[in-house]
Amino acid sequence: MFKPETYIERRRKLKEQIKSGLIIFLGNNESPMNYTDNTYLFRQDSSFLYFWGLNSHGLAATIDVEADKDTLYGNDQTVDDIIWMGPQPIMQERAQKVGVEATAPFDQFAEDIKKALQQGRKVHFLPQYRHENMISLSSMLEIEIPKLTDSTSVDLIKAVVEQRSIKSKEEIDEIESALEIAYEIHTFAMKESKPGVVEQEIVGKMEGIVLAKGGRLAFPVIFSRHGETLHNHYYGNTLQDGDIAVCDAGVESAANYAADITRTIPVSGKFSDRQKEVYEIVLTSQEQAIAAMKPGVKFKDVHFISAKEIATGLKNIGIMQGDPDEAVAAGAHALFLPHGLGHMMGLDVHDMENLGEDYVGYDNEVQRSDQFGLVSLRIGKRLKTGYVLTVEPGIYFIPDLINKWKAENKFAEFINYQQVEKYKDFGGIRIEDNVVVTDDGHRILGNPGPKTVADVEEMASG
Repeated sequence: MFKPETYIERRRKLKEQIKSGLIIFLGNNESPMNYTDNTYLFRQDSSFLYFWGLNSHGLAATIDVEADKDTLYGNDQTVDDIIWMGPQPIMQERAQKVGVEATAPFDQFAEDIKKALQQGRKVHFLPQYRHENMISLSSMLEIEIPKLTDSTSVDLIKAVVEQRSIKSKEEIDEIESALEIAYEIHTFAMKESKPGVVEQEIVGKMEGIVLAKGGRLAFPVIFSRHGETLHNHYYGNTLQDGDIAVCDAGVESAANYAADITRTIPVSGKFSDRQKEVYEIVLTSQEQAIAAMKPGVKFKDVHFISAKEIATGLKNIGIMQGDPDEAVAAGAHALFLPHGLGHMMGLDVHDMENLGEDYVGYDNEVQRSDQFGLVSLRIGKRLKTGYVLTVEPGIYFIPDLINKWKAENKFAEFINYQQVEKYKDFGGIRIEDNVVVTDDGHRILGNPGPKTVADVEEMASG
């Protein structure tokens, strides 16, 4: 949690942007795993955290723009609560920590919304992603659940995206504190990835390190010898001599800011010549992309820089052919890179995507493409100072996708399918770092850890 002035200023800016109406925020509640008292690990809504700072359930808040009044809603503990969970600060004390003077019982939240609606005032709210909150808001606003998303405030979405996109120094510090733990788990995975080890043995210990350091996972660890599956959460494979394992793991700091790093590990401690060739292509494509990042540059263009480097590298080893620029323009490279270069990062590991990817990553100047691969580019618009993004190119050999394109003779002028067949057992390689856009360029955040072939091999074989 930051100083009260941070949250006061954030809410002040929001009032300036919205200008009128009642802005409402519904915090998250605990979610039962299998019965009421056995819950999943609690995670507060990120926009609630951003403006109100309180990381606990049973809360809501309003900003009355005309009255310039911020109100927190929640209930003080009962004796029964204290017996089971221990004493907690009362609502007034919690409100003071985030610069709020007015508090009210939780039930009054719905009453205040109803009053605003009866007065004909505009009630602004953000898109919801938890079903229980959808049900609650549907009842409070008297809007059918299927129509709730269409009734969200576009003005509020755009205002929140604009604020949350620019990371302050204190936010960058939180991201870098998460990266300190991320460095530890990634170097641990490199050291422990040995033939005969089951993936889950490594993943379980990685999560243990995160918890022991006071963090939490930003998302379920992606760790697999089958790196061609982009989000592989199955950990039952036994690592084998000659394998490469993709390790994509992120950490949340104590203040819930995320880090997201990917490394590719040679299980035997050394890459084969074939693996090294492909790894170097991915690494060069990442380095070229990062070097191009600065204010005013379209991230879509940065993506193309990376994609062209991949197409050129694959041509050099006989997998692609023809002109790399033409191949990328046509989308032929997406057989090997079927995702975008990166995404915004902050309080969410895919920052603010619950508000709508196109609001976060695109604007009137840059619209999302519908081309395969490029459609998955989560941000294409011009970069600004303070943006934090992942840069994560990869090369993957996905047998089912290769078979489909080959059967269709798709992009045969750019793809040497005879050569591609030899790589169907290869797997995948991805390399990812977190980058902040600065006034004069960019900076890779935290200690990125081993990334060159020599450094990764040294760590993996040490």
